[in-house]
Amino acid sequence: MNLDNPVTIINKILDIKDSLPKKQRQLCDYILKNYQSIGLVTIKGLASNANIGISTVMRTIDSLGYENFNDLRKDIYEESFPSDSGWALKNSITEIQQEGGRAPTLVQVWQESVHLLNKSLDSNLIENFEIAIDFIEKSSYINVLGSRPYKATALYLEQLLGEFYSKIGQLSHDTEVIYDRILQFEKDEILVVFAFEPYTNRIIEAVKLAYELGNKIILITDFISCPIISYASVTLKVEVSKEQFSVIPIIALIDALVIEIGKRSSKESIKKLKRLEKTLIEKNVVFSY
Repeated sequence: MNLDNPVTIINKILDIKDSLPKKQRQLCDYILKNYQSIGLVTIKGLASNANIGISTVMRTIDSLGYENFNDLRKDIYEESFPSDSGWALKNSITEIQQEGGRAPTLVQVWQESVHLLNKSLDSNLIENFEIAIDFIEKSSYINVLGSRPYKATALYLEQLLGEFYSKIGQLSHDTEVIYDRILQFEKDEILVVFAFEPYTNRIIEAVKLAYELGNKIILITDFISCPIISYASVTLKVEVSKEQFSVIPIIALIDALVIEIGKRSSKESIKKLKRLEKTLIEKNVVFSY
């Protein structure tokens, strides 16, 4: 089966997985989460990694419209074939490793962060970024939600954007009353949610409630197997590392969102930022020569 659209197989899995039996859904979720490495595994290895039987793999292949595993694996591999944009950096880091025996932690972290940024920036992210900005522009208020370590990214978005954009509020501080807050949303308010593994039930239920109320949801997540992706109006997917915890791609995405919102409301944004700067200097909050 040859696919002209480079995302057809992933979309196909997303479209049908919820209608499949439990074990086949389990395999689909595994493929969605690990599709960039599927091209390197055997059918036996895939079954073992997904904790299912080979017969389940064969039934899933048939459900996806393929005659054999090799065709499926080929299409997934071609779809996820990595770009070579990071080769220059990779070569330079290799030289450092060879000279010192092992790269310093700073170099290792830096290398992995650049790698994640390059992997995150694809056509889907660029297209969905514009859609997310349009939703924000048309909204009357932005509600931000994140949990566990990703609460920090939700706070960062609020802090950065809040310096010139007053229509933003934080839901991450007290999740005990989160349903109360969501029930008070106006129709044109939106929810920006940071949902990364491990996904919490409170985040899932909060997003589901906002969805049922008809509010737009901008989802920032790590895997297209995220359990709330079906409730999202638009999804901004960034890469995460199995080697180290990193929020670098998320921070870069937040920076881009804030800059673009600032550009589209430039006159008012600049006015507010200048007023803030003047006030901070007058109140002796920041140092000034």
